[in-house]
Amino acid sequence: MAKAKTAYVCNECGDDFSKWQGQCSSCHAWNSLSEVRLASVKSSPSTRSGYAGSNDAVVQTLAEINLEDIPRVTTGTAELDRVLGGGLVSGSVILIGGHPGAGKSTLLLQVLCYLAEYNSALYVTGEESLQQVALRAKRLGLATDKLQMLSETNVEQLCLTAQKLKPKIIVVDSIQVMHMAEVQSAPGSVAQVRESAAFLTRFAKQTGTVLILVGHVTKDGSLAGPKVLEHMIDCSILLEGENDSRYRTLRGSKNRFGAVNELGVFAMTEQGLKEVTNPSAIFLQRDQEISSGSVVMVIWEGTRPLLVEIQALVDDSHMGNPRRVAVGLDQNRLNMLLAVLHRHGGLMVGDQDVFVNVVGGVKVTETSADLALLLAIVSSFRDRPLPQTLIAFGEVGLSGEIRPVPSGQERLREAAKHGFKKAIVPAANVPRQKIEGIEVIAVKKLTDALEAID
Repeated sequence: MAKAKTAYVCNECGDDFSKWQGQCSSCHAWNSLSEVRLASVKSSPSTRSGYAGSNDAVVQTLAEINLEDIPRVTTGTAELDRVLGGGLVSGSVILIGGHPGAGKSTLLLQVLCYLAEYNSALYVTGEESLQQVALRAKRLGLATDKLQMLSETNVEQLCLTAQKLKPKIIVVDSIQVMHMAEVQSAPGSVAQVRESAAFLTRFAKQTGTVLILVGHVTKDGSLAGPKVLEHMIDCSILLEGENDSRYRTLRGSKNRFGAVNELGVFAMTEQGLKEVTNPSAIFLQRDQEISSGSVVMVIWEGTRPLLVEIQALVDDSHMGNPRRVAVGLDQNRLNMLLAVLHRHGGLMVGDQDVFVNVVGGVKVTETSADLALLLAIVSSFRDRPLPQTLIAFGEVGLSGEIRPVPSGQERLREAAKHGFKKAIVPAANVPRQKIEGIEVIAVKKLTDALEAID
């Protein structure tokens, strides 16, 4: 019996090597190489002669490609459809991750029970028994008479069963427990996850089946498994939420059929995950008593504006090195903005502890929160509350200028819809036509914004 050939593949960049080495020579990552068995390919007369006979690939020019709209299948949940870019696409592979208990299996079970009423759907569970899934469906009050269930962890057997049933949608819960007989490693290992995902992806592309994979996450919140897994799939979404909070956010980080960084909001109830149609109302549950260090900002998530509250606490430091703590924001950007506030705002907080927090557990990655962050810090430092009907957004540059942000008019309309009366925005974001119900204050420099709140 011939010895199986092996190769060593980097989990970070995907480059392969003939022998193991401690550091990848391509991306310079340490201890990232894992062993992979290579499938044997039997040569045929056609391949040896340099052509493939009737199996020639079809070559088309770019102008000959059909540009008709890709048909989508709605999931019955508007928030999930928003994150997916409008629904499920035939032949697409979707990876959904999240911490244990976030609600991944609950959300997918709800979606598949709805889809099974109109399409052939198969739910493959490898972590739970069929009885456990049935009990959850009964507790949630779902229609279960048309959803097909399969308890299987072998990928080859799973695909053979799917070939007979020919479902349009398949959910695999989860990819970490799947295994292939040809791969000589334990389920959940890098090699097993990579080869199982590649096999399932080929099956989905060849048959036009919508494949949804459930993935685990690491302690830092990133998807577990090889990095090449994120390159194989078409859409990667993450279900986030704290255990002590009833709200869950579904965020897309990669989508070949829609916008990235789209956000969907759900509420965990006794009947499962319910979509929240107005997320801004959740994050604006403020106290009636006006307190210093709090201001509302308008951020842009995917294709819609979102109003969230940002809080700041500035206090005397009892240490030689004052603390800088940012929750939901980039701490390096906080340090930079504090330097801008000192240089161009004339406010010295170098001897103060500064704590900032985005209410509701939202993670803000865009720069439109700069102005609101500095106004909250100034409000806390001076102990002067800001009006509850005030909103602010804008990017702050190193020279103290207030730069415009995209979709400024849509942000102002969203603020006016929620009853805000005054807005401090960059001068370039002032709308040409006045928005009814809200006063817009244009600022060009940081000093202008500080004068507006005095």
